[in-house]
Amino acid sequence: MSDIRALERALLSVSDKTGLIDFARALSQRGVALVSTGGTRKALADAGLPVLDVSDLTGFPEMMDGRVKTLHPKVHGGLLAIRENPEHEAAMLAHGIEPIDLLVVNLYPFEATIAKGADWDEAIENIDIGGPAMIRAAAKNHQDVAVVVDVADYATILEAMDSNGGALDLRLRRKLAQKAYARTAVYDATISNWLAQEIGAENPEFRAVGGKLAESMRYGENPHQTAGFYKTGDERPGVATARQVQGKQLSYNNVNDTDAAFELVGEFDPSRTAAVAIIKHANPCGVAEGADLKQAYLRAQATDPVSAFGGIVALNRRLDAAAAAEIVKIFTEVIIAPDADEEAIALIAAKKNLRLLLTGGLPDPRSRGLGVRSVAGGLLFQSRDNAVVDDMALKVVTRRAPSERELADLKFAFRVAKHVKSNAIVYVKDGATVGIGAGQMSRVDSSQIAAWKAAEASKAAGAAESWAKGSVVASDAFFPFADGLLAAAEAGATAVIQPGGSMRDDEVIKAADEAGLAMVMTGYRHFRH
Repeated sequence: MSDIRALERALLSVSDKTGLIDFARALSQRGVALVSTGGTRKALADAGLPVLDVSDLTGFPEMMDGRVKTLHPKVHGGLLAIRENPEHEAAMLAHGIEPIDLLVVNLYPFEATIAKGADWDEAIENIDIGGPAMIRAAAKNHQDVAVVVDVADYATILEAMDSNGGALDLRLRRKLAQKAYARTAVYDATISNWLAQEIGAENPEFRAVGGKLAESMRYGENPHQTAGFYKTGDERPGVATARQVQGKQLSYNNVNDTDAAFELVGEFDPSRTAAVAIIKHANPCGVAEGADLKQAYLRAQATDPVSAFGGIVALNRRLDAAAAAEIVKIFTEVIIAPDADEEAIALIAAKKNLRLLLTGGLPDPRSRGLGVRSVAGGLLFQSRDNAVVDDMALKVVTRRAPSERELADLKFAFRVAKHVKSNAIVYVKDGATVGIGAGQMSRVDSSQIAAWKAAEASKAAGAAESWAKGSVVASDAFFPFADGLLAAAEAGATAVIQPGGSMRDDEVIKAADEAGLAMVMTGYRHFRH
């Protein structure tokens, strides 16, 4: 049995009509008979192409607002019949079923429909039924049938036909079949996850994920690992939706770090203040507010100027030339911002490898969403950490309440601690981090590292004393013992923000009072592993 299959009849039914007319005309010129449905058939006929309506093929009209049109034996029989199988050939002959050699279908735009915030009824009407059924039928019978679900493959089909005398080989049909099943899987995953969210099913019995390849990467976290970047269709502003203005290809680690940076800077309302976050290895090494982006960047960089080298810079406002001129003074991997001035873009263009990503907006820290992580043999899902300190009822638990300045810095510190790997300790003074301790097995170690970082940065800036003196400190989780708190007090912190909830809260509060600290509890923990 030959692996080559000639294309004599094609069924086209597409929602996205990009390139449709040119592709259909090219098929017709190569002797392929065209069959089509609804709006696709009208578009082809209006272009002057000979096309048979699927209703004429089946002998049944489209009905129920187009919900039923291709669910018919003359369609599915034409797709599923095994060529050169005597029983199948006999059935086709007995029932007047003509073979379909090429199926071209892209699905109702469900993903785009829910992305624009459509209501329940509109979303339901944009769930395709006949399309996935035909795609799966054609993909199953790829020994004989080619299936196209992506307009990007139109050129591939025509090139292959020209190379094989109007036919397609089995290798290509298998490749197209794999893509077809992946497309319907992603489509169904999007629908099922949307339904789960709409009905409030936190942990449905079955959970699916999927995405479309954005790019194959040179390697993963390390050069011996392969990697690919897939987009899920979520329109949340960030690295996956950004426009890359310039710079070399993003690496696996760039994507991960840039996402961490932009999620963090999204915590800062751009209408209130300019804010900049500098990230290294998915942890912030400096975060600051300022009267403008330039000031915010310089203050963020001062937290840890050594680590800032080769980092990711995220901004919460339109990047201007003044800020860009400062950022390009040291080696930076990626800049991500909602937008950028032309002058800023021109300045960055001088650094040809520096990636500039523009997102068109900021991620909403309060929005719902799902995170997923793989483990051996399974997947862990959880809802996004959308707890925001401005919405929390802060409880003063010490004799001394924080001052207005301390309270502002405490909220700032807790915003940042949410995005620092646990155990996390963050020192803040006057709207800027001055020391960050991240990812340590002991909270005391994190406190000491953050204090050391503050002392080193202060020394580098020529300050007379550590910036930790007179700062406030945030902990992402409760202090299980007073030692971590006392380490912060020893470094010079005057106020503390933490979730609370330890069996030894009373002991910790007592220690805070004895040290003259003000302390507030949020009731919310921000573990980040």
